[in-house]
Amino acid sequence: MKRTLIPLALLAFAGGAEAEAPQAALASLSGTWQSAAPEPWYGGFGWREFVFRDGRWSLTFTHALDPEMTLRTFQFRTGGGYDVKGESPAVPGAFRTVFAEDWKHVTLLTEDPALAAAMGMGDCALTVNLETDISETGCASWKPVSVCAEDHDLIAMDETGLRFGVRPPDNDMCDASKTPTALLPAVVKR
Repeated sequence: MKRTLIPLALLAFAGGAEAEAPQAALASLSGTWQSAAPEPWYGGFGWREFVFRDGRWSLTFTHALDPEMTLRTFQFRTGGGYDVKGESPAVPGAFRTVFAEDWKHVTLLTEDPALAAAMGMGDCALTVNLETDISETGCASWKPVSVCAEDHDLIAMDETGLRFGVRPPDNDMCDASKTPTALLPAVVKR
């Protein structure tokens, strides 16, 4: 009986080690990953760029109305620390990850006030082409840091690149109950 238990214990330990290796790699990312091409986002197109270094992350997301990204509407930037949690029960190979949002900045890139208002940015006191810190006030669907300082997401890495979770229509992933159950297309390391 003891001979059977030892190999089973070793198999269980080996299985745990396999799960820890990708998790450890994701927890110690270093570099820049960006969209391979403009992606469909919010009734237009978006370009994502993630930077990881020393246990911290940042995102720059640029939105435009056209796939060439010439009719840009806004740019959103955020960042902080991040913590790779356990494996996702819904998405094999993905890990639940809490991305701290220590700061939030937005830049209005359109001079069309009707378009800014339609995007929910009409009352945010934004100046076109001037980055504004919205950490305390929030703007549009971005809540102030005091209300939402964490983004509960997924992260995975495969042969296509680094993948994050599909965001809900309201863009709210402020608590663990909002963790995605599917992955977006990969961003690639540059």
